[in-house]
Amino acid sequence: MQLKTIIPVILSGGFGTRLWPLSRQSYPKQFLSINSKEGKTLLQETQERISSIQGIKPPIIICNEEHRFIVAEQMREINIKPSTILLEPFGRSTAPAISLAALKAIEKYDDPCLLILSSDHKIQNKNRFIEAILSGLDYVSKGRLVTFGIIPTSPETGYGYIKSSEQFQNGILKGSTIKSFIEKPNKKRAEELIKDKRYTWNSGIFLFNARLILEEIQKFNPEIISFCKDSLKDNEIDLDFQRINPDKFINCPNISVDVAVMEKTKKGTVLPLDAGWKDIGSWNSVWEISKKDKYGNKFEGDIVAKDISNCYLRGESRLIAAIGLENLIVVETKDAVLIADQKKSQKVKDIVNSLKNKNIIEGEEHKKIFRPWGSYESIALDSRWQVKLINVNPGGKLSLQLHHHRSEHWVVVSGLAKVEINKDVFILEENQSTYIPLGTKHRLSNPGKLPLKLIEIQSGEYLGEDDIERFEDSYGRIK
Repeated sequence: MQLKTIIPVILSGGFGTRLWPLSRQSYPKQFLSINSKEGKTLLQETQERISSIQGIKPPIIICNEEHRFIVAEQMREINIKPSTILLEPFGRSTAPAISLAALKAIEKYDDPCLLILSSDHKIQNKNRFIEAILSGLDYVSKGRLVTFGIIPTSPETGYGYIKSSEQFQNGILKGSTIKSFIEKPNKKRAEELIKDKRYTWNSGIFLFNARLILEEIQKFNPEIISFCKDSLKDNEIDLDFQRINPDKFINCPNISVDVAVMEKTKKGTVLPLDAGWKDIGSWNSVWEISKKDKYGNKFEGDIVAKDISNCYLRGESRLIAAIGLENLIVVETKDAVLIADQKKSQKVKDIVNSLKNKNIIEGEEHKKIFRPWGSYESIALDSRWQVKLINVNPGGKLSLQLHHHRSEHWVVVSGLAKVEINKDVFILEENQSTYIPLGTKHRLSNPGKLPLKLIEIQSGEYLGEDDIERFEDSYGRIK
């Protein structure tokens, strides 16, 4: 088979609310390390598991504006420079996202093959996964739109199902024409489906030529192509990012590629995938893929337990002591604790929605907030003062800015700090400090080779993050 240009398209726009409190809107699950021996995040694992495929090119990653620097930094950590990072102003499901990626791909290549991947999947057997992709290329070369169906191991109600025209045989990588898609079934219906070897779980992984998928979307939903083309015109390219025009994109239908194309096309092929696939959609799914002790427990963090079974206990910042528990999920972070029945862990999303409706900040934000230059964390707060721990990466530089309602004290804990206050520029070392009066232009940067850690003490009548006027910024945050 002739070597084919393959462009991975990694969809990374979700918020992963069912993995709260670890996953939140400010730092969702795809950017977290979950059951990784190497400490890699789900996004990084998604890219690395396909890196050995011949013909593979740098990925197109689709995410939202809020997470753009997290995506860029996590790719930099694994020495990957994405072809493009497309910034959706708001989610419009997979059909518009794939359309945008396909349009971008054919700008650079004539008719590349797109490998559509979610950024939050776990796949235990990488070799089998790659084998399935290579098999899928044969079908793509024959003008097929390929999706991968997961061989069911249980009557899951959290996944959609795909019905093929032929039964699949164990260990044989042979595709079959798609007959229909089934939405997430109830328990009784799921038990019936898995008895029939024509049914597989819908993985949401696709393989097809860019021009063919655009043709099929144009055939069945032409308005998607129209709005996506308009959304890519004359929009802003900022560093490694390309912003999608929000005024055009807002009119694009919110529809999955399954509904928009795969349920209607006569060119759909499903290939069986038996590679230890798991969609990390809930804490119960995390427990299922974890290596457990002889009592069925998975512990992470500082845990002391007695007489417990089939539990997932995770502590991020303090000791968890547990006695006499069964079938529970316990996840502790610095500002929240989740306790849930394993069988009801999907309902964590309802808790998050309730927190948002009540404007409780823990529903969306971590105490640790990530920025393109590093991160900061509030460690003490009152109405007129706040103490933060600021981490600045080597070479990182905050914007030249001023505040109208607060003054700041900076104390260097470790590393080197380059400080600009009005026209004065100086270096602070460990245990040295400075004061920035209210209304003064200032900038902090890290000229060293090690991370800079700094305590910031704010005082004033208003301490909100929107009290900032930027004059210069290295990351395109001045509009």
